Amino acid sequence: MPPFHVAIVGSGPAGFFSAASLLKLKDVAVHVDMFERLPTPWGLVRSGVAPDHPKIKMVSAVFAKTADHERFRFFGNVELGKDVTRGTLLDQYDAVIYAVGAQEDRRLGIPGEELAGSVAATDVVGWYNGHPDFVSAPIDLSIERAVIFGNGNVALDVARMLSMSPTDLRATDIADHALAALESNNIRDVTVLGRRGPLQATFTPAELRELGELSGVYVDIDPADLEDITEDDLDAAGSIVRLNIEALRDLAGRDRSSEQTKRIALRFRRSPLELRGDTHVQSVVLARNELRVDGTNGVKAVDSGERDTVEAGLVIRAIGYRGSPLDNVPFDEQRGVIPNEDGRVIGGDREYVVGWIKRGPSGIIGTNKKCAQDTVDTVVRDIADLVEESPRDPDYRPNAVSVSRHPQVVLAKHWNAINEYELEVGKRSGRPRVKLCTIPELLEAAHAMGVSAQE
Repeated sequence: MPPFHVAIVGSGPAGFFSAASLLKLKDVAVHVDMFERLPTPWGLVRSGVAPDHPKIKMVSAVFAKTADHERFRFFGNVELGKDVTRGTLLDQYDAVIYAVGAQEDRRLGIPGEELAGSVAATDVVGWYNGHPDFVSAPIDLSIERAVIFGNGNVALDVARMLSMSPTDLRATDIADHALAALESNNIRDVTVLGRRGPLQATFTPAELRELGELSGVYVDIDPADLEDITEDDLDAAGSIVRLNIEALRDLAGRDRSSEQTKRIALRFRRSPLELRGDTHVQSVVLARNELRVDGTNGVKAVDSGERDTVEAGLVIRAIGYRGSPLDNVPFDEQRGVIPNEDGRVIGGDREYVVGWIKRGPSGIIGTNKKCAQDTVDTVVRDIADLVEESPRDPDYRPNAVSVSRHPQVVLAKHWNAINEYELEVGKRSGRPRVKLCTIPELLEAAHAMGVSAQE
């Protein structure tokens, strides 16, 4: 069988896991070209994982090994629909895999959401992780109280980063602009709110335990939120939820010490109704909810009619992500994903999808490995027909993005130059790395020191 050429759009975990699976195939020599909008690869491993979670970022070493494969090429600073079109990719490749993730936040849909001080968790996470799109995000740290809506790990990550001591932050790869801002952070109180109860929260036990380890921070849990939970409830919910409840009970039983000058409060059964303020958020109106079993044996939150008003100068929504439409690619607006069957794009042409843009924003980084393998299995089932439809010369090499037309393209060697620069500056600073956070800075480092843009 002749070589099989695949374009992967997106360089996060789902994209790299897909590339690794394709390159391991025995019966066909697959060549993979990966296209990334930013100059840097790794997706959420670089710009989504919290700076104080370095072990999770170690998966990047696996991605680097894939990138070294002789049949793999990286093209960074290349945007689909701007620098390369869907049509060009379909003309030059036997198959195209979209691995672009879910980049948009979900809105609260309440009055006052447009006020200054109301931001998405995507903005905050991108801001402290040095994502070029969010370097100038309006994160107001001059206020004393923040409210976060959401009961998942992203909400806890943001609460933790807003509450960490500067000393602990300096040991991470947090972006320099965020480090400087957080060193003079005025926030002393962070409240994390969920519309349902502790049994329905999607935290992981490790994230909850981390809250209790923060220097100078008291974790405030209302015991009333836990007192009605029975052993039968825990048996029905599963082991992860049981460990969550154990962690919450442990935190609820702790006393506040005089050294704990900051507070993170976890509150449940609350939904936002309105953000109030003239031009900037000043308070949040909340509904207290009752929990009821719905027709599918799930639990839904129902407004009880009781109201609370909480003062807050910063409101962060961490209630989920959704995908964005791509250049002429079929898209399900309601679900925020590319419609697919077993990873094969419905209505597509030799097109496949993987990761969050395939299944929605669920799971952890490792979840993408199986998701990628499932999609690659679908590609394998189609390979014979795809090659027959569009046979390639054995020496064929796609040229969708040429250096002559795109002099600012970032190839693997340019990314390596960025990576080495950041690691070296970090080493001199006693940190894991010091990130370059703007496109001009990244491109300057990429093409510095005589590393030319020659393929």
